[in-house]
Amino acid sequence: MSRAPEIFTPTAERSKDLRRAFGCYGTGVTVVTTELDSGPLGMTANSFSSVSLDPPLILWCPAVSSRRHDAFVTAKRFCIHVLSADLLHVATHFASQGDGCSTADWSPGAHGTPVLRGCIAEFHCDTHAVHPAGDHSLVLGRVVRVALHDQDAAGLLFDRGRFGHFTEQDPADQ
Repeated sequence: MSRAPEIFTPTAERSKDLRRAFGCYGTGVTVVTTELDSGPLGMTANSFSSVSLDPPLILWCPAVSSRRHDAFVTAKRFCIHVLSADLLHVATHFASQGDGCSTADWSPGAHGTPVLRGCIAEFHCDTHAVHPAGDHSLVLGRVVRVALHDQDAAGLLFDRGRFGHFTEQDPADQ
């Protein structure tokens, strides 16, 4: 028998409950990189989404409280890296530290942003627009170059505070 739903109004006092509810929606894991005068900068983000095919647009949402927020919302260019399941160490590194890319295998990209090796896909973007969105900023990027790598590799996923990867199930087994 299932439990009764937990119903609440999202208030400041219930922010942890709202975060827990948002976490019920599993997402892919990306690392966003840009190049600063001081060197490469990266940030783990699961707030990535495609927006439009024509023009080719994506979005991602850095937290205003992040010490890397201002650098990313003022960057003219950035690269979204879709991580494979074996790049958990890269995701955890860029979740807490972003300066430099010392723990990641990377090279300067043709678009002027750091490119991480071993990713499933790269979306090289020019910043199209930035909009305030509560405690985050919504960054729209115009995709100017795409690199698809090993499309058979399992993607790194994030669900309810846990990392993992997708395991296919046969509907006949249900």
